[in-house]
Amino acid sequence: MRVIIFGATGMVGQAALRESLLAPDVEEVVTVSRSATLSNHPKHCALVATDLFDLSSLEGKLGGLDACFFCIGVTSAGMSEADYTQITHDLTLRVAHVLVRLNPAMTFVYVSGAGTDSSEHGRSMWARVKGRTENELLRMPFQAAYMFRPGFIVPLDGITSKTRSYRVFYAMLKPLMPILRWLFPGSVLTTREIGGAMLIAARQANEKRVMETGDMRIMLEKQHR
Repeated sequence: MRVIIFGATGMVGQAALRESLLAPDVEEVVTVSRSATLSNHPKHCALVATDLFDLSSLEGKLGGLDACFFCIGVTSAGMSEADYTQITHDLTLRVAHVLVRLNPAMTFVYVSGAGTDSSEHGRSMWARVKGRTENELLRMPFQAAYMFRPGFIVPLDGITSKTRSYRVFYAMLKPLMPILRWLFPGSVLTTREIGGAMLIAARQANEKRVMETGDMRIMLEKQHR
C-alpha cells in the first residue's frame, strides 16, 4: 500500500506514521504538512505545503495512493464557530475533494472524536462541526470512508501531543493508565492501537463506517486471533 497522512506531527498523526512505517505491506508513506516532518526512514516521503487549502503544486505527487489518514485537529477552546469550521470542516473537505479526484479507489480515514454529533444540531459547537464533516465525507465517492472517534489515547513510544495542556494532562494521569484501561476498556486506546486500527481499515472492508473506541478494539482483536 501507499498511504498519505495529514497531521503527522500531532499525537494521532505520529501514531499513524509510526505504525505505517513499521507495516511490511506499506511500501511508501507520504506526509503533507506546513513544515517538513523529520524522518530518515526510506519509506517516508515528506511533502511541504505552505497552504494546505491549495495543494495544486503537489497534485503530481498525490496520485496512486491507497489510503489517507487525516489526523489534523485543533481544540475548539477559545475559537469562534466560523474559525473552528474553517480548520475542521473546510480544510478537511478541500483535501478530500483533491484526493478522491486523483484516487477514486482510496480508503479515507478521518480522525474525529468521541461525542461527535451526527445530527449536526446539538448544543456542542465542536461536536456539530465534526458531525457535519463526517457526514459530508461519508457521502463522497471514496472506495470506503471511515470516521474514527477515539476517546482517551495513551501515548507510547515517545509520542507526545503538540498541545501543552494535553501534555500536562497525560503526564499527570500516566501512573493511572493501567487502571483506566482496566476500568474503561471500551474508552481507552494506545497510540499503537489507533495507528494499527487505521491500517486495518485501509486493508479490509468493514460495514461499520463510524467507529467508536470499542469498535476499533474489536477490529484489533479480530486481527490478532
